[in-house]
Order: sequence, then C-alpha cells, then structure tokens
Amino acid sequence: MTLDGEPLLLGGPADARAAGIAVIYQEPTLFPDLSVAENIFMGRQPLRGLRRIDGAAMRQRAAELFARLGVHLDPDRPARGLSIADQQLVEIAKALSFDARILIMDEPTAALSGVEVERLFAVVRSLREHGAAVLFISHRFDEVFALCQRITVMRDGRWVSSDRAEDLDVSTLVRRMVGREVSQLFPKEETRAGEVLLDVRHLTRDGVFEDVSFAVRGGEIVALAGLVGAGRSEVVRAVFGVDRYDSGEIRVGGTRLPRGRPAAAMAAGVALVPEDRRQQGLVMELSIERNATLTRRWSLSRLGLLGRGAERRAAQTWTRRLQVKAGRLADPVSTLSGGNQQKVVLAKWLSTMPKVLIVDEPTRGIDVGTKAEVHRLMSQLAGEGVAVLMVSSELPEVLGMADRVLVMHEGRLVSEIAREAADEESVMLAATGQGAKS
Repeated sequence: MTLDGEPLLLGGPADARAAGIAVIYQEPTLFPDLSVAENIFMGRQPLRGLRRIDGAAMRQRAAELFARLGVHLDPDRPARGLSIADQQLVEIAKALSFDARILIMDEPTAALSGVEVERLFAVVRSLREHGAAVLFISHRFDEVFALCQRITVMRDGRWVSSDRAEDLDVSTLVRRMVGREVSQLFPKEETRAGEVLLDVRHLTRDGVFEDVSFAVRGGEIVALAGLVGAGRSEVVRAVFGVDRYDSGEIRVGGTRLPRGRPAAAMAAGVALVPEDRRQQGLVMELSIERNATLTRRWSLSRLGLLGRGAERRAAQTWTRRLQVKAGRLADPVSTLSGGNQQKVVLAKWLSTMPKVLIVDEPTRGIDVGTKAEVHRLMSQLAGEGVAVLMVSSELPEVLGMADRVLVMHEGRLVSEIAREAADEESVMLAATGQGAKS
C-alpha cells in the first residue's frame, strides 16, 4: 500500500487513524452502556485541563456532527436500545469526527432510509470535493452508480475488474460478481397457496402500530414493506412474542397465541430471523455448531445431557444444506462473514421445521451470490408449504420474491398489492402515505 506515493506501513488501527484513514464498518460496534457522544469520541475525549473530560464540549461536537448528517439524535442517549439505523448513524458520525483524508465505508446504508442515504451521500460528496478519497463497499447497485466514478469487482477474494462507472451496467456487474444473470437473483417458484397458517387481527401497540390485520397462507411469501420507522419490525417482533402488544390477537393454524411468549410461538411452529443478527440472532462468542443448534438443545438432549456428537451432526446437516463457508464448526461464529452468519441464523431456525417463517431484512449486508441462495431457499420453503413473512427495505427483493405486498406507513397497514399489480411506484406511493388502501 502507498499513501501519497509513499509506502504505507500500518501496525494497527491507531496507525491508520494517524495516517488519516477512517472506517465505517458494516456491523455497528458500539458500547451499549455509554452515551452516543461517548461512543463517538471514545479514547479521544476533549479534555478540560489535564485530566477531566469536557462533557459539554463532547456533546456539542456530537450534536454538530448529527446536524451535518441532518439527523436528530440526543448525544446523551445511551447506545443500548438504538435501532440498527441509529447505530449506523452513530458509526458514521464517529468516522466523520476524524476529519479523515481517506474514508472507507462498508455497507453504510444497509439500515438507512432513503432520506438518510441522500443526506449521507451529500456529506460524502462534500468530502470528495474537499480532497478526500472515498472507498464505498456496497451491494446496492443504484447507490454505487449514484455515488461512484470507478467500480472494482471482487469475487472469492480475488480482483475481477476495474472500470469507469459510466462504462458499466447492472447486468454486467452481476455477471462478473456471481457468474449469473440478474433474473437469477430472484428464483421465485410458482406455488399454490394453502390454508391460512398465520392470522393477525387488529394488532395494536400504543404509539408504535395500530389496527394491523393480515393473513399468510402456507405456500405464500408475503412481504411487509415500508420506510424505515414504519413499524414493520415492531409488528413481527410482537407476532413472535418478543415485544408485547396492547390489543388484538394472533392465531397460528387456528390456535390463538398468548401474547409476549416467544416459547409459545416456537411451540406453535413460528420462527423469527431478526434484523440484527449479531445482537439478536447469534451468540458471537459461541461456536458455529452451538449457534446452529440453539433452538434444538432439548430435542437433541438425552436425560438432560447434550452430546457433542448429536450437536455436531445436526449442525453439519443444516450448514451443508445452506452452504455455510466455514473453516471448522467449532470456530466462533464471529469468524464468519456477514453472509455466512446470516446462513447460521437461518440454519438455527430452519432446523425446527417451522410452519411460519418470519424473516426481517433477510439479505441485509450480504453479497449478491448469498442473496440469491437465501431467495432460493425462501422459495423452496414456500413450495414445501411454509408460510413466509418477509420484512424488506429493498424494493427489488420485495417485487422479485413476494406473492403479495403489504405496505405500512407510520404504524398502519395502508395497502395490500397483488404480485401482478406491484411495481416500484405503487409500493413507494403507499409507503409515503400517498396510495389508497386496496
């Protein structure tokens, strides 16, 4: 590596920061018990005198960074409990606080709304105009073409090509990345819908969502679409019992689920692949095989004892089926890439043989090839009679995979669109409150 034509030798992250290099990581890594401002300036807090941290100056500088990004976050708010989108905004603010000459952005927009993405891009363009270099890593083609001048493609750890953005199109990029056509990214199989397996009636949580009713049949993939903050994740968390709700009811296979009891939902055949795989889907310190069998520990036990052989055989079955790329199943799950971590979360839940599979942002932050594998698996499960409820912020994914699209706006279900009638315009009109309920 060279910087300004001179060899660049880095002994660690501190050397990179000293050289003017800042990184926005794909997965937020915040200290949950510290405030937002403390996370931004960790290890380099402004001082008053020689020893005392200047809390007022730190909060003021954090507020200025958020104003620059056009977002409203309280610098004193604890990081614990922040949404994925807000965690990502804190990470972006942290990187900007370094005044870096080189900014590396690894999937920074995966959890952001369209408005937040535009504000971030305005900041990035400003940095570029003032002489900074930006390396933008993303699987969202529209953003790559909107922001970048040159595009480099890598596959399996190897360089494939580098070209000017104006000389490329999406189809060419996809072929270079995964060796297949765009149409193969959404391998949707035609299935016949069966009986209603998930029936949600008048679900309400005061201040979060109101009067949400829908049904999902066996063999269907139903997408829950809408802008970030519309209440989609909160609804599916309430369905699974993670979050409580104030009124309404949920039935699985005709049987009413008790509220606030995930164990009852699991016993009824419901599985939830959460949006935040690191915080809610995996135990990062545990092995791959242990994570893949967390939901089956009792069924794999004999007289209350879990045998390593039974655990390993079960893990091998599902990690092979999902084509998890790993060194050893005994390795910590934290050693895997984001895409392979997502496959382990899927393996954990698919091994329970669910009747209803809820997937919240199933392909967030994973590569195009893995996306196609996840889509193929979802379609295969629907073909086997599973009811699939998918929360997604990616319109191509929604339009490519869903039999029906349910659109939420500000906590209410505002539209239901059949597959043949769904297009980007109709979904976005409903998501922004402009479309009539059908």
